[in-house]
This record gives sequence, C-alpha cells and structure tokens, in this order.
Amino acid sequence: MRYGKFASVYDELMEDIPYEKYVEWVAAHIQSGRILDLACGTGTLSQLFNEVGFEVTASDLSEEMLTIASQRFQEAGQSIPTLQLSMDNLEGLGGFDAVTIAIDSLNYLEKETQVQQTFKEVFEALNEGGHFFFDVHSIHKVDAVYMDSPFVFDGEDVAYIWHTEPGDYPHSVVHDITFFIRQGRLFERFEETHEQRTYEIKDYTAWLEAAGFEVESITADFSGEAPDGESERIFFHAKKPS
Repeated sequence: MRYGKFASVYDELMEDIPYEKYVEWVAAHIQSGRILDLACGTGTLSQLFNEVGFEVTASDLSEEMLTIASQRFQEAGQSIPTLQLSMDNLEGLGGFDAVTIAIDSLNYLEKETQVQQTFKEVFEALNEGGHFFFDVHSIHKVDAVYMDSPFVFDGEDVAYIWHTEPGDYPHSVVHDITFFIRQGRLFERFEETHEQRTYEIKDYTAWLEAAGFEVESITADFSGEAPDGESERIFFHAKKPS
C-alpha cells in the first residue's frame, strides 16, 4: 500500500510513537556504522539515528513519504540519501551494519512469500555480524484490538473516523479511514484504505532462520520483556552470523 494524502498528516497522527525508545533499542546493540532504514516514512527515525552518529540511508515505497522525509533532512542540515524501493526488492544494496523496519511497516506486505523475500534481501544487504531490527503487530492486536472500531480522533487541524474489518487472509485487517484536514476555515475530506497482515511469532522466527539469521531476542511493547497473550507490538532482533 502506498500512502497518498495520508503522508501529509502522518507525523501528527504518530505523535504517540516513542521513536527515541526505538533508537535506544538499536543503539544498545550497535553504537555506530551504516543503517538502512526501510519503510522510513517521513524520516523521523532516520533523522534520530543520524543525530546519534549513524550513517543512514532512508528508503520507502511511497514517493509522498520520501518527499516529506527529504524536506525534513534538508531543513535539519542532514545529508541522508533517500531511495524509493520496496522492502522485498533491495536491488543489490549492501554494506550495511544494521537494517530497521520500524512501526509495523512489515505488516503491509500482502503475502508471506514477500515477508520471506524481505528477510532474504535484508540478510544479503547486511555485513557479516550485521543486525536486523523490526517490529510487527501481534495476533492479538490484529484479531481483537483492531476489531473494536470505529476509532475517532478529533484534533485542531486533523480529524478522522477509522473503521476496521477482517481482511481476506488469517490475521489480517482492512483499515478504512476518513480524514478531515483543516484548510483555512474549512476542512478537506478524503478517504484511504490500508491493509495489514501479521503472523505467529513462530512463523517470523522460522523465516528469519531460513534466511540465515540468528534470532537474538523477541520482546514486546518497548518493554524489553517477552511477549504474552495481551502484547500488541512484537520486536525482533536478529543477527547475520560473523
């Protein structure tokens, strides 16, 4: 799914995401080097990685997201290259010390074969001993939490009504979101549909190992603790053998 107009309001709607904790998580395992930030969105995480000393390459499939990210980097005086790529086709990229796929971006891949291919592509893009960090929605979040819609947000300049329904695949969800964006004294209305799919932890683990990774840790909800039946976001840290 390519983000359309949603890119213009993405940052405001993601204000509750603790990006700094993501940086702390990564930096606890690697303190310097080259990072490929896949599905970088509007570049918030890429910018933070750069600020703590990493050499960052930011990639996303959405041209709209990359436009905002590039503007962010330019305004901050940061030299961060951007690439428009799908995470399951990295076109021979290599030489990275770490790869990140943050904020459930992996869940936008429709088929499990695409997830498997992404893991293979990331493995090839990493140096020996390189790290892979990503998070995904839990089964509980997709099958239970998301089904408790509609969700409503009413901000000063942005509002939305968010409906969900089960997707065509097991543990998948369709998000139908109607946005209202302030334009002067009026609000512009537009709609977008997004689809996500997740899998059992054992499936992600098996696919990582099949790609050649060693799974270092599996935690939940920025806690550093093991997932349980109520966890909503699952964090994976894998490593390419030296």
